[in-house]
Amino acid sequence: MDNMLNLNISIEVWFIILWFAIIIFSAILEALTMDLTSIWFALAALVAFILAIFNVNIAIQLIVFIVISVGLLISVRPLAQNYFRTNVVSTNSDRLIGKSAVCTKSILKGGRGEVKVNSQVWTAISQDESDILENDTVEILAIEGVKLIVKKA
Repeated sequence: MDNMLNLNISIEVWFIILWFAIIIFSAILEALTMDLTSIWFALAALVAFILAIFNVNIAIQLIVFIVISVGLLISVRPLAQNYFRTNVVSTNSDRLIGKSAVCTKSILKGGRGEVKVNSQVWTAISQDESDILENDTVEILAIEGVKLIVKKA
C-alpha cells in the first residue's frame, strides 16, 4: 500500500490544473477555428488561474471566470471581428445599395425580374416577395451574388 501513488491532491491544486487546461484547450481551439470565440475563455481562465495560484476562494474564481468570459464575449468580440474582418471583398457594386432603380421586367412573387440602375440592367428579387411591376421604382437593399435584393419604393 505504501508503494501506491498518493492521489490526495487538494481541490485548490485541481482548480489550478483545471484553469491551466482551459487556457491551453481554448487557445488551441481558437488557433484552429480563428472564430474569436475561444480566446475570451482562455483570457478569463488566465485570470482565474492567477487567482487560484494565490489561493483565492474557488467560488470567486468561478464567478470571475464567468463574468470575464461573458463580458469579453459580448463586448470585445464584435469589435475584434470588425477589426479583423478580412474576407470582405469590396466592389464598386456596393455603392448601389440604398439607390433607387426602375423595374424593367416585373418581379412576381418568389420570382426574378430585372431593374435598371446607372444605365445597367440587373437581375433582381423582391425582399418581401411582393409583386413589383414594370416601371415601378424600387430601392436596392443588398446584393447577393449577381442579383439585387430590392423593395418597392
